[in-house]
Order: sequence, then C-alpha cells, then structure tokens
Amino acid sequence: MAGQSLNVSSADGLRHLSDETQFEEALLAAAARALEGWDINVTAISLVSHSENIVFRVDSECGQPFVFRFHRPGYHTLPELHGEFQWTAALNRSGIGAPVPRLSKDKLAFVPFNLPELSQSRYVSMVEWVEGTPMAALIEQEADPASLASYFHKVGKLAARIHNQAAEWPLPAGFERHAFDADGLVGEAPFWGPFWEQSDLTPADRMQIIYARDKIYDLLTGYGKEPETYSLIHADLHPGNLITNGDNVHIIDFDDSGFGWHQYELAVAISYYQDNPHFGAIRNAIIDGYLSERPLSKSDIDLLPVFVLIRSMVSLGWIEQRPELDSSHKLPTLIRRACEQSRDLFGAV
Repeated sequence: MAGQSLNVSSADGLRHLSDETQFEEALLAAAARALEGWDINVTAISLVSHSENIVFRVDSECGQPFVFRFHRPGYHTLPELHGEFQWTAALNRSGIGAPVPRLSKDKLAFVPFNLPELSQSRYVSMVEWVEGTPMAALIEQEADPASLASYFHKVGKLAARIHNQAAEWPLPAGFERHAFDADGLVGEAPFWGPFWEQSDLTPADRMQIIYARDKIYDLLTGYGKEPETYSLIHADLHPGNLITNGDNVHIIDFDDSGFGWHQYELAVAISYYQDNPHFGAIRNAIIDGYLSERPLSKSDIDLLPVFVLIRSMVSLGWIEQRPELDSSHKLPTLIRRACEQSRDLFGAV
C-alpha cells in the first residue's frame, strides 16, 4: 500500500476519493489519536507500510522523527514485546545499532489502543527513526561481483556480532520470546503455520515437502541447541532491514527476533538472492564475514543449505496465514525452490 502524509491539523478530515484512500486516511487519523499518549509535538504523520504491522513515520517539532507501530494482534504477548525492547537496549549498549524506544507519557513501551477501523485492539509503540538507505536498495544497483560480495561480508560480520552479544548476555528475569527451534520451524504447530498445507501445493509438491520436513525435524532435534550455534537471533536480517549511512549500519524490525540457530540467520540474509548469478560469491562472502568475528565449524557451515531450504518452506506458511498481504506472487518461486532443494538434500519421495 502506498505511503501518504497527513497534516495533524486535518487528522479528522477524511477524503472519500476511493476505498483505499479512505482506509489510509482512517489509519492516519487513528495514529493521530494514539499519539496523544506520547509527549511529543507532532507535525506530520506518514503511512510507511501496512503489512504485518501498520507502520508510520512521525515528524515532530524537536526535529527527531519516529517510527510509530501498530503491532499485529496475536503475534506476540506483552511480555514477548517487552523482550524485544530488552534485547535491542542490550544490543545498543554493546555498540550494535538497534531501535531506541520512546516511552509514552505513562512511561509505557507498549500501549493498548482500540482500532475500530479494523475492529481490533492493538499494542502501539514508538522508536526513533534512523535516516539512511536500506542496504537492499544499494545491492539492487550493484552489478560488480566484488562490490556485491562486500555488502554480504558486512552482513556476515554483523550477524556474528549479534550472536556474540546474545551468547554472552544474561537474560533478564522473566524474559520471553518465541523460538525458531525444531518445533517452531517444522514441528506440528510451527510458529509461521503448517506450511505443508499451503493451498497452492500440488499433491506431489506436498508429499515432497512433508518428506523433507520429517527429515529436517529429525536432523534439528539431534543437532541440539548448543550456545555456539543457538541463541537469540534477529531472524529477519535481510539487507532490507539494514539501514546504511556511510560506514554505519543500523538494524531495524526486530519483530521476528527470537531464539534460533545462527545458520538460520545467515540463510534469511541470502535466501532472496538465490537466483542471482553471483549467489555463490554472496554465500561465500557472508560466511567469510561471519568467521571474521565468530567461529563456526565446517560441519555447522555445511548445514547452511538446509536452513536455506527451511526459510523457503516456512515462508509458505507465512504467506498462507496472511492472505490480506497478497504475497501470492512469491509462491511459485518458493515452491520451486523448496521442492528442488529438498530433492537435492534428501532425495525424492
């Protein structure tokens, strides 16, 4: 959905140019109401995205812009939401750029808000906006293989620094966050839904994916959760969530962050680029970047293709659970990759 700005003074004045325009302006008006809970002088509100979460940019008289988020209902409990901000605060203290929250007038990080436009109640929160360019936009303009690899070397280094911090960080009392472990990824009730029930799968595709799922579940449960390869991870560390400003890289969108294997972190970062002719260089670069900051054994690295396959499989469940986002155009590629990779790794049914 396209972004749109709204002057705060006209927050209640909806224009009826189209259903989409009316809906966007209703969301902007709702954001203006919710922002009354924060002690800032708002000058403008822009709708950035309406995906899992509804995200706005908020400009203020102090000159510091903010990200204002209506959280997807039912995705996280309130303790899990607090866990996100506890970890990003710890990452910032360690020198890794992560979101910085702005508390409400009542000193709350997350505020319940009634959203009659969607017949929902959602938690809302605010973090500081960081200016810069998404790394994905720079990568899209890059044709030189060496320069392309340099970006993923940076991603690998950053992933390793995240995992170094997570492995050493004592979890706060009562800390809660979901897990992308064997059950969370490929169990009976995975976090992103039963991907093998994706409605676009043919019977043959479904059999192949169920076969691979069983193999992966056995592999992961036997692999274990040693701290060398399992900790808190961002879990969505693709270049679109990395904001660059000169040599500085700031990480955004910790909504999916939770416990998981470090190779899954790397798989997420490179999975979108599998059809790139330089994918081999991309894969090598992210591994080299990671190894420059944190060890990972050859046997652990050898599991990276399995986690790339897992990312394709779980994405099928993500799309099936979110029909309102109309991501169906991604399904043919994801299904093709999942079936081809599963046959390569585990053989055909």
